[in-house]
Amino acid sequence: MKDIVEYIMGILPQLVEGLEITLKLFVVTLVLSLPLGLLISLFKEAVTVKPRDNFAVKWFIKCPIRFIINVYLWVFRGTPLLLQLFFFYFGAAMIKMSNGENFALTPFAASVIAFVLNYAAYFAEIFRGGIIGVNKGQYEASKALGLTGIQTMRYVIVPQMIRTVIPPIANETIVLVKDTALASSIALIDLLKAAQRAVNRDMRISPLIVAAIFYLIITLVLTFVFNKVEKRLSISEKGIK
Repeated sequence: MKDIVEYIMGILPQLVEGLEITLKLFVVTLVLSLPLGLLISLFKEAVTVKPRDNFAVKWFIKCPIRFIINVYLWVFRGTPLLLQLFFFYFGAAMIKMSNGENFALTPFAASVIAFVLNYAAYFAEIFRGGIIGVNKGQYEASKALGLTGIQTMRYVIVPQMIRTVIPPIANETIVLVKDTALASSIALIDLLKAAQRAVNRDMRISPLIVAAIFYLIITLVLTFVFNKVEKRLSISEKGIK
């Protein structure tokens, strides 16, 4: 037992360094993908074709933009995240720059791009579902009050939508914690990669167990935080101070 404790304490600094990379990738992805997903969902709703739209607006503005958004969502939600990581890391290295050198992304940069674009696509659909779920009467009431489309979204629709999307966003966020381990496949020294190196070097399973404990602690903290947020929003919705 003492030998195991001493061994774990010896590899702990390496695992903590990997944990820092994992948390950094998680935070950057979440901070960038959430607002991007919201913007995409709002933009998609804004270019919805309406009966009163004239020919030019419909076929030269709204339809092309909506098509591009749908293709983006289809590609990033329909292909594996691991494949997207390979594409941005290995595919980028095949691009020739003007000076003749190959364009290369660091493992972390490639991971951020792949994760942000992938999760923004999922968050966009979650936000869009929340927007669609808002009662249509809210739009009519806002119009009667003289609010513009942007004001309606900002002050009426989005606040109500946020309450309904917290549970699915919480689920996606927890999945994101586990998905960060995929970045180890492109040589990013994250928590899983650090644990794998220790296992390969020392032929012991302890590093993987410690890594699993770290992942469980992160998901436990996130679950606690989102439960608090969801409870607070439900209380606010009922008008209880």
